[in-house]
Amino acid sequence: MTDTLCIALAQTNPTVGDVVGNVARLRKARADAAEKNADLVVSSELVVSGYPPEDLVLRPVFQNTVEREVAALAAETADGGPAMLIGAPWVQDGKLYNAALLLDGGGISAVRFKHDLPNYGVFDEKRVFQAGPLPGPMNFRGVRLGVMVCEDMWTGDVTECLEESGAEILVVINGSPFEDEKQDQRLNLAVARVTESGLPLIYVNQIGGQDELVFDGGSFALNADSSLRAQTASWREDMGLTQWRRGDSGWICDIADRIAAPEGDASVYAAMVLGLRDYVRKNGFPGVIIGLSGGIDSALTAAVAVDALGADHVRCVMMPSPYTSDDSLEDAALCAERLGVRLDSISIGPAMDAFDDMLSDSFGDLPPDTTEENIQARSRGLALMALSNKTGAMVVSTGNKSEMSVGYATLYGDMCGGYSVLKDVYKMAVFSLSRWRNDHVPDDGLGPAGEVIPLRIITKPPSAELKPDQTDQDSLPPYEDLDHILNCLNERDLSIDDVVDQGYPRELVLRVWRMLIGAEYKRRQAPPGVKITGRSFGRDRRYPIVNAFRGIG
Repeated sequence: MTDTLCIALAQTNPTVGDVVGNVARLRKARADAAEKNADLVVSSELVVSGYPPEDLVLRPVFQNTVEREVAALAAETADGGPAMLIGAPWVQDGKLYNAALLLDGGGISAVRFKHDLPNYGVFDEKRVFQAGPLPGPMNFRGVRLGVMVCEDMWTGDVTECLEESGAEILVVINGSPFEDEKQDQRLNLAVARVTESGLPLIYVNQIGGQDELVFDGGSFALNADSSLRAQTASWREDMGLTQWRRGDSGWICDIADRIAAPEGDASVYAAMVLGLRDYVRKNGFPGVIIGLSGGIDSALTAAVAVDALGADHVRCVMMPSPYTSDDSLEDAALCAERLGVRLDSISIGPAMDAFDDMLSDSFGDLPPDTTEENIQARSRGLALMALSNKTGAMVVSTGNKSEMSVGYATLYGDMCGGYSVLKDVYKMAVFSLSRWRNDHVPDDGLGPAGEVIPLRIITKPPSAELKPDQTDQDSLPPYEDLDHILNCLNERDLSIDDVVDQGYPRELVLRVWRMLIGAEYKRRQAPPGVKITGRSFGRDRRYPIVNAFRGIG
C-alpha cells in the first residue's frame, strides 16, 4: 500500500477519427509525466477515438483500430513508468461501451463503463453505446480509485455506489463541451459529489474544437473539504501535476497551480477562436475567405479569424453594390488594414445587371421587392464560393444568431460558407465582443493589439445596404428587445404569455415567434458554428420544418 501518489492531469486536444494521432498525443503526455515522476496519467473521455465520434464508432474497422492502438499503448506501461487512465470506445461481449481503461504493468489492468449515458441537447450516446452497470472502484497500486465517465458525475447515483464500495479518490474523465457559464456548473456539481461522499475528486476535461462543439479544458482537483487544489489552463493543452498523500481521514491533494478560467466576453471570444482554428486546421483548409462589408458582424468575424489563424491565412473581400455607402467602403478598408489582411474589391454591379437582363422577361411587370435584394446577396455568395473553389480556402459566413433566429438572411447568399463564427452569438453580444477585442488580445491570439475594429463600425446603425437608406430596424425590432425575446423563447422555452408579462407587446412577441419557427428551413441549410449558449441552432435545438403549431394554444 502506498501513502503518496503523483497524478498528472493530461488535458489534450484529440481529433475525432485520428486514433493513431490521438494515441501519439497520449504517449507524449506519458513521457512528459514520467519526467516529472508521475505515478498515473489521467486523460479525457473517449480520448482515443476523439469526442464525440458519433456513428463513426459503430464501424467494426474503427473499433478494431482502437483496440489495436490501446493494446500497443498498454504494452508500453511494462517499462515501470506511469500508468494511464484513458477513455476509449470498447467492445466487450459483443456490446459497445464508453469506457475508462486503466493501463498498467504492460496491460489493461481494469475497465469501467459509463453508466449514465446523456441523451439530451447535443448528446446522443444512447444511440451508439450500451450503458454500463454501476461501477466499483479500480485498484491502482493499493489505492481504490472511484472512476466515473463525465455524465456519471452529474447525478449522485454513481458516486454513492463508489463511496459505498470503498473508493478513496473520485476520478472523473470528461468530454464536457463549452457553453457560457458552464465552468461554474461543473465545479458546483463536483463540490456536490465531494460533499455527499466525503471524498476528494479529480476532474479532467478535453480541449479543442469538434464541428459545432468546442471544449475548454479547465481540469481541476478538489480536496474532501471541497477546496480547489489544482486547476489547469482553459482553452489550451496543458498538464497539471498533483501530489497526493494519505492522511488520517483520507487522501489529501497538496496545493498546485491554479489557473483561473476566463469569464464573460473573454471566454466566449476564446471559444470562437478555438472553434474556428480547429475546424480549419483539422479539416486541412489552407485558410479562410470572408466577405468584409464594413459592418460589425463581418469585422468581428475577421478579427476572430486573424486571431485563430494569423493574417496570412485570412483573405477578405469587399463586394460593393450601387447601395454601398462610402462609410462602409472606408470602414472595411480600415478594418482590413488594422488586422493586416488582404482585401480584394469585387463589384457586384455587373452581376446585378446580368440578372436583371436574364430575368426581366420572366418577371414581367411584377414590381421590385426583396427578390432583387436577395439577388445581390446571392451574387456575393457566388463570388465568395468561386474564390473558395479556386484557392481551396473555406468561406466563413458572418451572420449572427439574432439574424438566423428570425430568418434575416439569404439562402445561398450571405448564408454561404463552410463555418459560421457568430452562429450562436446574439447581436448585442456582437457589439460587446467587438468592444472587448479592441481592448484585449486573447492569450493565444495571432492578431494585433489595439482598436482592430474601427469605432464607427461599432456605433453606426446596422444595415444590409441592399436598398437606399436601409437599416436592420426597418425590418426588425430593436436588437435589445429582439435578443431578449429570442432568449426567452429559445433558450428558456417561455410561453408567449410569459414573455408578454415581461412588458413586451403581445403582437411583437407573436411576430418574433412566427419568424423564429418560420425560419427553420433556412437554418437547416446553414453552416455549422461553435456552440456558445445553452441552446444553439443545429444539433442542440431540433424543431420540425413542417410545423403548424404557432405557440398560442
